[in-house]
Amino acid sequence: MLSRQFQGAGDDAAYSAAAIPCRGIRRWFVFLVLFVVPISLWAQVNCVPGASQSVLGPQSSGAVSNERCGVPIKPAQGIHIDVELALVNVAVTDPYGRSVTGLESSNFRMFENNIEQEIVTFSSEDVPISVGVIFDNSGSMTNKIGRTREAVIQFFKTCNPQDEFFFVSFNESAELTSTFTNSIEDLQSQMMLTAPKGRTALLDAIYLGLSQMRGAKNSRRALLILSDGGDNHSRYSESDLKRLVREADTQLYAIGIFDPLEYRSRTREELDGPSLLSEITEMTGGRLFAVENLNELPDTAEKIAMELRNQYIVGYRPSNKAHDARWRKIKIKLRAPKGLPPLRVFSKNGYYAPSH
Repeated sequence: MLSRQFQGAGDDAAYSAAAIPCRGIRRWFVFLVLFVVPISLWAQVNCVPGASQSVLGPQSSGAVSNERCGVPIKPAQGIHIDVELALVNVAVTDPYGRSVTGLESSNFRMFENNIEQEIVTFSSEDVPISVGVIFDNSGSMTNKIGRTREAVIQFFKTCNPQDEFFFVSFNESAELTSTFTNSIEDLQSQMMLTAPKGRTALLDAIYLGLSQMRGAKNSRRALLILSDGGDNHSRYSESDLKRLVREADTQLYAIGIFDPLEYRSRTREELDGPSLLSEITEMTGGRLFAVENLNELPDTAEKIAMELRNQYIVGYRPSNKAHDARWRKIKIKLRAPKGLPPLRVFSKNGYYAPSH
């Protein structure tokens, strides 16, 4: 029997695909990568051929015992196993945009370059996230800044103690106003100090955010972009940004605070703003939420936060073992349980194979 599980207030409830979510699934605590990234796992082993092997994870310390051999595995020992694992972060929503929880690995089919892959790991754990907030502080935000700040605060309310955040504000230039911190109070103070003025260097701000994300301590990574229009003052081009977005292991979500179409500026940049934000977010498995009513901003931010906390990580070992640095398209199809309404799947659309 299907149950409906509330993840937030009001209309932000999320469907659960089972009364007892994820029963029968092997739990995989995957803290290595959020999106599709080939990785090498190094296991220090000292055992006879055919014996089971233990992997010394990045948070482990000291010696790890091999259960079959009874031999301690120490960090100084040097045999390694090279295992390529592609991990895909997946969000599933119902027709109302609410997160769908409780799905199992058997509900997903994974394809790489149109070839079906065997799913070998599956997780739906809520693990810590590193988040960068990209905040539009240009002159056109003057009458929208109050509600936009409220939206960011609402987003912060969903954090857990292990989450970390940084803050980038932008107008004619992009500025990192707060490096990674766990202090929500400090971030709110920084946000209140910003005063809207000038033009809009949106591309530069996103580029700065993705660059800053390289120092994140958590493997799950996301940018939340809040802006009311297109770029009109960046040094980086759209092609520069799209290239970096493809290479980054960061999920992008955007809240587009747009005037109704008939009232928007007729500059090309302003008109192209929604399509640009939509394109770059969908490349990463995120999406654009277009908002015209300012009162909807806090609820929209909360919906994005709940979607980030209710995602699946699906892992497979690519059947194509070539290290050719080529772009590989991925697609996830859903075998939805009976009784659920039509569901939508959001995931990164590809990745670059390793070069060596």
